[in-house]
Amino acid sequence: MDRILIIDDEAAICSSLAFALEDRYEVSSAVDAAEGLRLAADEGFDLVLLDLRIGDADGIEALSALRRLPDPPVVIMMSAYGTIESSVEAMRRGAFGYLQKPLRMDELEAQAQQALEYGRLTRRVELMSHELESRYGYGGIIGKSAAMRRVFELVERLKDVDSSVVVRGESGTGKELVSRALHYSGKRKAEPFVEINCGAIPEALLEGELFGYRRGAFTGAVDARQGKFAFAGSGTLLLDEIGDMPLPLQVKLLQALQQREVTPLGANVPVKVNARVIAATNADLAALVESGGFRRDLFFRLKVVEIFVPPLRERREDIPPLASHFIAACSADMGKDVRGLSAEAARRLLEYDFPGNVRELANAVEHGVLMADGPTIGLGDLPPELGGSRAACPEPEAADVEAYLGGKRLDEVEAAAIKAALARNGGHRRATALSLGISERGLRNKIIEYGLR
Repeated sequence: MDRILIIDDEAAICSSLAFALEDRYEVSSAVDAAEGLRLAADEGFDLVLLDLRIGDADGIEALSALRRLPDPPVVIMMSAYGTIESSVEAMRRGAFGYLQKPLRMDELEAQAQQALEYGRLTRRVELMSHELESRYGYGGIIGKSAAMRRVFELVERLKDVDSSVVVRGESGTGKELVSRALHYSGKRKAEPFVEINCGAIPEALLEGELFGYRRGAFTGAVDARQGKFAFAGSGTLLLDEIGDMPLPLQVKLLQALQQREVTPLGANVPVKVNARVIAATNADLAALVESGGFRRDLFFRLKVVEIFVPPLRERREDIPPLASHFIAACSADMGKDVRGLSAEAARRLLEYDFPGNVRELANAVEHGVLMADGPTIGLGDLPPELGGSRAACPEPEAADVEAYLGGKRLDEVEAAAIKAALARNGGHRRATALSLGISERGLRNKIIEYGLR
């Protein structure tokens, strides 16, 4: 179970947050900064919810102390008196997120889940064998093929230059990892790495996300917001799925790249920017240019150098070290002792084309670790599309259902279903509610009604 530490000088806030989170997490709290730092150092936590002001103590300084721990937790800052400057400073010091008080529990829970997942992914990268890293890797990327060695060489050559780079490859090949390697292996590693997915944000909102806006710039702009370009500072701005950026916004992006400044929506004075831009795409930008879907001038402005990340089917020799890395990471994450693949399973991984590339391989290994009963993943433990034979529980026959339900009251059936779902999900109420298709509040009420505590 993930462990959360709340550091806030208001005992009532500590109590209310602990009450709201304790169903899903192991929660501790401290109303004193020194005590909170001691707990974090002595006991270790996955996530810390940290107030910006803890009595006379500065939460930003506490954040820096937390980040200096040997195994630092992910940190979300909280404040009733937050400003853009304080949130920017918190992010620069390593905070994952920043929440304004009074807290909205749905927002807190969503950000906490994202932060914990980020922490797990970070630990997975750190779990990578030093042998694999030294023999087959660069900056967290695993690969021993000639094609990946070429990628590593380009990253090494480009890590400290200011020129824009296009990282191209199919979905799931690791374009974001290559982009992060460019950032974290070079001179900008102490500066922010900021990512924005140009295809995931509606056109009406994307300009504000990129360039920021002033209060009242449009309906709903109740507060000013700094854009991702300015927030990146002297770091790196990753424009993911750049091929999906609308044409009108491409004009403004080109202007920002040429003049090194952006004008927030609703503002008259431009803001200087100094971020290095990396554009990632699974599209053929040259073909988009010819079809009129992408501006030619922006294409040449971005594509000073292109790094092509080949699909996994074209570098099958990378599958064994990648699989070993994922097995180690998933085994540690699940608390299992799975160490390798059977000969049949390894052969099947090498034969499979992996249309989803490295991401699909990671999912296949995770499935295998989950299904394996011993230290080795067998062919039957792999997903069905790779030849695995273990399927989910089959739907019961209608006659079996009728025999089971016959003579039972509706409340008895409902209570039995909830009890079974709780057991199946290890007592985790959020997962149980999702599996049953009801709200957590509704589940809580049913647990009380049927005495299932």
